[in-house]
Order: sequence, then structure tokens, then C-alpha cells
Amino acid sequence: MQTFPDPTMIRGKDGRWYAYGTTNPIDGKNEHILPMLTSPDMVHWTYAGDVYTGDDHPSWWPNGTRPWAPDIRYVNGTYHLTYALSTGGVALATSPHPTGPWTDHGLIVPAGGSGCPTGNIDQAMYTDVNGDNYLYWGSYDTICGAKMNAEATEVTGPVTQIARGRRMEGGFVVRRDDKYYLFYSDAGCCDGAFSGYTVKVGRSDSPLGPFTTPTGVDLMDLTSKDGIVLAANGNGWVGPGHNAIQTDLSGQDWLVYHAIPSSAPEFGQATTTWGTTITNLSRRPLMIDRLDWIDGWPVVRAGAGPSTGEQPAPVTTWTVGGTFNEGKDGWTGPWKLASDPDSLGYLTGKGSTSELSDGTVEGDVRVEADLRLGEDGTAAGLFVTRENGARNITAWLDREQGALVVTTKVNGRTTTVSSPLPASFDYGSWHNVAAERRGNALVVSVSADRLGDPVATVATTLPDGAPTSGAIGVTTRGAADADNVGAAPLYRPVTERVPDPVLGKQLPAYSDEFDGTGSPTGWTKVRNPSATLSNGSLVWPTQNAELYLGNNTASILLRDAPQGDFAVETKLTFNGTKGNQQAGLLLYENDDRWLKLTHSILPLNNGGGAVLHQTEFGKEGPRPGTTPPTAVANAPMFGGPAAQTTWLRLLYHYDEENGEHDVRMASSTDGTHWIWGGTWSLPRTGPVRIGLISMNTAGATATFDYLRTYEVTSR
Repeated sequence: MQTFPDPTMIRGKDGRWYAYGTTNPIDGKNEHILPMLTSPDMVHWTYAGDVYTGDDHPSWWPNGTRPWAPDIRYVNGTYHLTYALSTGGVALATSPHPTGPWTDHGLIVPAGGSGCPTGNIDQAMYTDVNGDNYLYWGSYDTICGAKMNAEATEVTGPVTQIARGRRMEGGFVVRRDDKYYLFYSDAGCCDGAFSGYTVKVGRSDSPLGPFTTPTGVDLMDLTSKDGIVLAANGNGWVGPGHNAIQTDLSGQDWLVYHAIPSSAPEFGQATTTWGTTITNLSRRPLMIDRLDWIDGWPVVRAGAGPSTGEQPAPVTTWTVGGTFNEGKDGWTGPWKLASDPDSLGYLTGKGSTSELSDGTVEGDVRVEADLRLGEDGTAAGLFVTRENGARNITAWLDREQGALVVTTKVNGRTTTVSSPLPASFDYGSWHNVAAERRGNALVVSVSADRLGDPVATVATTLPDGAPTSGAIGVTTRGAADADNVGAAPLYRPVTERVPDPVLGKQLPAYSDEFDGTGSPTGWTKVRNPSATLSNGSLVWPTQNAELYLGNNTASILLRDAPQGDFAVETKLTFNGTKGNQQAGLLLYENDDRWLKLTHSILPLNNGGGAVLHQTEFGKEGPRPGTTPPTAVANAPMFGGPAAQTTWLRLLYHYDEENGEHDVRMASSTDGTHWIWGGTWSLPRTGPVRIGLISMNTAGATATFDYLRTYEVTSR
């Protein structure tokens, strides 16, 4: 598909993966309303229809609305698809099958007056460990959350603001190791090669926060945030964001997102479902990259960013197991084949019986199954490893105990560990039971949809003598069904991040400690900047002037840059309080081709006059596809927190193969610990010069303690 924005994904009970995207011309010509894809392996995707069509959609939709940003969940045996409307509001559709037909439930968040002071779009659901359902939503610039009813069909709880930041949106919550992680995107999603989208995360002990970043910044603080999960890295993909998460059969997590190819970032023209023509629509294909959890925090590919070229694929085939869609070959036992439209083939058993695999597993392994109980069923179990009747490890959904129960039998001795299931747990609908064994450590979890929302987890150390090899299978006390039973070697976690760039020796000829008094020397002045030296610093009041598209009125200080890779750094103290005041670093070809990293003061949308202190990484240059190329585009990307004193860095590399400046940003609030952010690329027509700026709105003062330029020993 040429484009598939805002993707979300689920594994259906038929064993296939399903993806859902924003209304877009996925074939490059005509729009599809909430298109659906299906895949056997998360790599090869086939179009599976649209949730709605122009002739068949809810009659209450406002004319011309374009449904956006779907989210898919499985709740009590039913698929819940929430989506946003471009005119505002969040709606719900449900179906017994992942591709419909869909039943409309109308708006569950109104277009206005929802209690969240922001755009009422970009929603995602989450089910907590106690069975409570939550909905998260919000865009530009606040994310909110609230409880839903038990059926997950309406919002019932008070609305809580949980995060705010410039252009913050796309909240998605998962639970891991008793912590809640709120993923979100900030900066611009959809401006072609100038899209600054970046995925970030905060962590909490509660589903409604407070969420904090790795450096301890509260997501409600009025500053840009660290906790970068995914950012552009200069490899031809820009604006990676609006994520969901999927887990493969080995237990490896994958970030599902969209990104924009900078070489072909936009469609020329497409037709909407309503017959209107749209132009310059960003091309945002579906992307999937490995998500690592390192020191308790998620990051894509250990921090390497979006991939390009061939990569190891998700594990989507079991070494032992099956979906039973083609029969029960490879299994031994009395359980019978059955079928329904959602699951296709599955097994059904009665009494105290078991079904075992012919093949065996050993070592570190992930074993999973979808299980449900019949009306007279008291427990359904997954054999994690069964050597024989006296030596086995079994995970039970136990209705009588109301718990996930893990038993380990070793030569007549049984060890039992359990975790309560929610009082609302529906034993009659499918639930995934997944067991991961690494050495003698076993973790078993129960969820409805494998989307990072376990409702019960047991973590235990296996006793001596526990079987390390044997069959897998299912077992029951009373009536039960089983589907998608299989095992694969457990993934190997990545435990170390990609190293940060390393700076070499300082280059004095390209640096300035700002000693002396009066006007700075060794700099080229553009439009007569009012900067002076005082007490070992460069002091420069902001001015009512711009460096934006055709408004090139701001003053600049410039000096030559060294050849080859280099890094430039400054220590900036900034007392701005008004919207759009900014000061910082500049890499400059001319007034219409530059990259800058600033401490910027930006208004908070619907924030009652509040402003945000942001590390803003921007660029200006020609928009690809224009003839002749003209400087008509300007874009931000946001990095880590900004403080009264903030250290700023730009890391420069000339990409000779593509003829581009590749520039990466970093910032620090103590001069020691650096937050490395994303990379902007800009076609090169000549060398850049190093610059400083202090501009946009008068009334603030920028104090630059130094400007230092360094060699770069690793990028």
C-alpha cells in the first residue's frame, strides 16, 4: 500500500494479523474510509476492505468528514473499533469478526465539551489489570483519559488531563512489569518531508498518571519532553509516529507506526469518498520496527531509529503448534475440531481430558493459546511443558478460584502460584494465555487481545526438577475450547542502547568563549544584531523579527564551520515568557536554507494563556516536487526538556551519497547528561556556516556563555 497512516493492529482469533488505518488513498488515487489489511506474517499485507464506504456509513456523520486514527481491541468476544472524525469526536463500531460487518454505536466522545481542552481525536482503549476499561484521546496539545463502562461502549468516568505538549497527540497505553507506559507523538504528523513527528513515552504507577519521563519530567509540565522512543535518523524516513504495539509469537514487541519517505513524500492529487479533490497529501506507509525494553524504557532498535532495507522479520510461525484452520494434524488426544466465522477452526474438549502436541519444546520458549470455558467448564489449562503426568507445567484459567493458576508438578509434588482475575472476567470469551520461560524464570499472562494489557500475570521461579523439555497442549476440567496453540523459541532481549555520538577535541578556530566587551569579533553580522559581550557571555535581546519563509528580517551572527563532520554546542540562559520568543543555534546556507535548534516559547493550545518551553529543532528549505525548488516549507521537531539554562548541540554530517546535510539535535539541562533527538536532512547547495539567533518576539534576553565546535569521532 502506498500509504496507510495512523496504523493499529491486532491478531485475530483466526490466527491472522489485521491492520486498520486512517481514511486515505491507499492506492494513491481514491480514498478508502478506514481501510483494513490482513497478513499471515506482519510482512506481506493484503487489502481486506473498508470499515465504511461512501454509500454505507452512519447517517449522523457530518458532511465531508474523514474518519481518522482507528484503534482496535477485543472485549468480551467482540472487536471494538474506535475512530476519530476530522470534524471532531470519537466514535465506536463493533463486530464479531475483525473485518466486520460493523455495528455503529455513535459518538462516545463529543466533538466539543468532552472535558478535555483540546482536539477530541486520536483515541485508544486500554483494559486494566482489574478489568476496568479506559479511553485515551486528545490532540494539539493535551492528552486526556477516562474510565469506560464494563462493556467498553461509553465513557463514564471523570476526564483527567495526563499529558500536554506542543502538538502532542496519539496516546497509546500498555502495561509492563506493573508500570503503565503512555506512548504519544509530538510535532507535525503530515507535512511531507517537513514532518517532525517523534514518538515519546512517559511511565506511571497508575493508568491515569502522573506519567513521568526517564529524567523525571512530568508529562503535564510546560516543557518539551525526553523519553524519545523513535525519531527520524537521516536515512530517508521522516515523521515517524502515531504508534501502536504488536507482539510476535516469540514474545518480541514491535512498534507499529507510519513514516514518510522524504524522496517521494506527497501524492500529487487524490479523490475523497465525497468526490472532492485533495492535493499535497502526505504519503505515510505502514512501518514495523523492533521495540526494545532497556532499563525499563522502550526504544526502537536500541535507539537506532527507523530501519531501511531488509531486517529480521517478526516471528509468526510456531516450531510446534497450529491454528486448527486446516485440521488437527500434529496433535494427539480426544478433543474435537469445531469452527465459527471468527476463529475458523478450533478444538473443543470435555471432562478431564488433554490434547498434546506430537512435537516437543525445550529451553527458553514462549507458549500460548486462546482459551475459553463452556457453561459447565471449571478450568481450562495450557501445558507450558509436559514431560509426563508427573512432570509438567500448566497455566489454568480457573473459574472456581477466580484466578490465573500456574501449577508445576515434579514427581508427585505440586507447586502452585496464582493471580486473581478481574471479577468481571468473561470466562466464556476467548482470552490469550501466554507463558514465557527463560531459564528457571516463568512469566504467564492473560489478556484478551495481546495488546500490552494483561488482566493477570504470574511471575515465578520454577522449582528444581521442573521439566525443561516436553510436549505442549491444552487440558480442561469440564467443557472448554482452545485455539491458536503453539510455541516458539523465546526472543533474546536487547539490553544495551546504541551508543550516543562521541565528540573529539575542541576546534578553537571555530569556537568563541565570548570574553571581552563590546561587539563580538570573528563573526559576520547579518541585519545588524544588537548582541554585546558582557561578563564572559554574549548578551542578545530578542527582536520582533523573523527568519520564516518570505519574512527574513531577523538578525544573525555567523562564522565559518569546519570541513567534515563536526558538532557545535552552546550554553544558553534564556528568560523568555511570551509566545514565540526564541534563541539558539543555527546552521545556515542562506535565509531560505537553514537548520536551527532553539529554546522556544510556544503557546499551549486551549491552555488559558499558558506557554511551553521547548527545545525546538527546525529547518527551512525547498519542498520536494516543486519546480523550480523554492523555499516554501518550514518545520519543527521537538527534543528534550528546556530549562532557564539549557545546553544545545547540533551534530553535522554531510551525506555525500544523497547530497544532503544531515543534522542531529541534542540538549541538556545540566551540561552533562544529553538527550539526543532526531535528525533533519536538507539538500545541500553549498557549505553551512555556524550561527546564533535571538528573535521572533521582543522582551526576552538570550545569554550565550560560549560557542564551542568539536570534531566528531563517532556518530
